[in-house]
Amino acid sequence: MTTYKGVDPYATVRERLNSLFRQTESLLALFDGVCAALTATLPHYTWAGIYLVEGDELVLAAWCGPAPTRHVRIPVGEGICGYAAATGESIIVPDVARNPRYLECFAETRAEIVVPIIAGDRVLGEIDVDANHLNAFGAADQELLEEVARRLADVMVKADRA
Repeated sequence: MTTYKGVDPYATVRERLNSLFRQTESLLALFDGVCAALTATLPHYTWAGIYLVEGDELVLAAWCGPAPTRHVRIPVGEGICGYAAATGESIIVPDVARNPRYLECFAETRAEIVVPIIAGDRVLGEIDVDANHLNAFGAADQELLEEVARRLADVMVKADRA
């Protein structure tokens, strides 16, 4: 999709994600594809990961970015990711250096957004995205990621029933 200023990256990533959701049967391949589509299409998304809730921890299921994170398991309630999982609320952190909950993954990270994947009243996991500049995320990012989280929740629930 184009706008008067050029290509709308949010429309482009939605098109890519629509295709991915239609064509991908494996849940893990879907997680990998979502992370790859986000980081490849939205230039301010420098790292994207999907964590799944396992007991009282978040466990990294997929990621895309320049390097792996050392935080592959995060206790629910700890850090920004753990807090989002505990509360079931999306969190935008404009400046991670000013947030005492932030667990540093990469020295370059300046901003973070975390969006829970929720089915009913249960948090199944979350989408975690980092950026290398301050104030990188806003309402458009939250709206997009919450839409993706709802779609992932639907697929995850259906996979459990199969």
